[in-house]
Amino acid sequence: MQSLRSQSELVPEPRGRLPKVCAVAAAAVSIAMTAIFVPGRLVGWVSMATLLLSLGPLVHGCFLCLDELLHHRNRYRGRSVLQPLCDCGLRRSVVWVVLSALLLCLSGSPLPPFHLWTLLWLCPVLHAAYRSLGVLSPSELELSDVCESRRTNVAHGLAWSFYLGYLQLVLPNLEESISAFCASHLSSAPLWSRGSRRLFILVPLNANISHKLEDEDERVQFYDNLPNSRLDRAGVRGRVYKHSVYRVLSSKGQAQTCVVEYATPLLTLYGMSQDASAGFGEPQRRQQVLLFYRTLQELLERSLECRNKYTLILLNDEHEGDPHYLSQCILRHLQQQSREEYPMAPVIPLPQQEGGGSLPNAPMAPGQQDLSPEPTLMFSLDKPRSLRDPMEVSEGYNPSCTG
Repeated sequence: MQSLRSQSELVPEPRGRLPKVCAVAAAAVSIAMTAIFVPGRLVGWVSMATLLLSLGPLVHGCFLCLDELLHHRNRYRGRSVLQPLCDCGLRRSVVWVVLSALLLCLSGSPLPPFHLWTLLWLCPVLHAAYRSLGVLSPSELELSDVCESRRTNVAHGLAWSFYLGYLQLVLPNLEESISAFCASHLSSAPLWSRGSRRLFILVPLNANISHKLEDEDERVQFYDNLPNSRLDRAGVRGRVYKHSVYRVLSSKGQAQTCVVEYATPLLTLYGMSQDASAGFGEPQRRQQVLLFYRTLQELLERSLECRNKYTLILLNDEHEGDPHYLSQCILRHLQQQSREEYPMAPVIPLPQQEGGGSLPNAPMAPGQQDLSPEPTLMFSLDKPRSLRDPMEVSEGYNPSCTG
């Protein structure tokens, strides 16, 4: 058997600074060669090139800023209007444009004014167009480097792990567990509504999860646990998966029963935001929670075995002052599920005689009529009517108004 490679060979190391070193070295060599061949216009050429390169990101950032300002209320949640300007990189671009423009004015342009203004107009507009169309979009390596350096691309991994490692395993058997629970808890059977036979997954935006739902809302009361599900996973024999059943009370004291739990990967996001070494602040945490919710929703919607067996509930942190917000939100989703799902009336089969016919005094389902096995003839006493001239029988019909 071949020996396994060492861990250092299997685990990729963080990307280094070689691209930056190469870029700085190439720029220094180019400036030195320009100084040798065009010694009198070095500052003018460098300042003009810097101005052209800085105007492109500035124009593209302005286009991005327009879209951000249109959705400022939803995306920035009351923060300053200047925040989109910083996020679009306009502050850095403006600084470079101003400095290069001043240097170009002091040193003088190496090109005629008409040619200079033509370049100042075409280069930024074409740069913005190429960036928007994806011609100058960042490469996959650049995007991966940004995600690794900022440590913000964790929501996709958490959503996939939660789906593949938990939901995909337990949701297909959830209906059987609820049926077994109702059989052993007959008193709770009337409290299960049509839309409550599913798993309600709570996703709070602040990622702050209480281990007991009663601590969040006293109207959400623990009732019992569903029968345990046991699966062999990753070398663990009979790993136990458990769900808790809660009774949710309305403002009028009416109770409904459902299976509720928080999305446990949010504990990881919250822990990362509390650890300084993770470099994961509150704004990044909120963004990752939304990305986690959207990714998990897309995964569950595409899953056939999980369809109609779950409900994702996104909890807004703006209602932290409401002590009964959790119960109200759960009841609202229960009512919505009950309106969307319509049960079909059960078909009660008729008991059969030995010869194949039904018993004469057998009970029938409501609305079911006694059908005779022998054919019968039905006669109508109405006079025959013509098929060519239909007769108007609706109310308010006046024959004098026709024709």
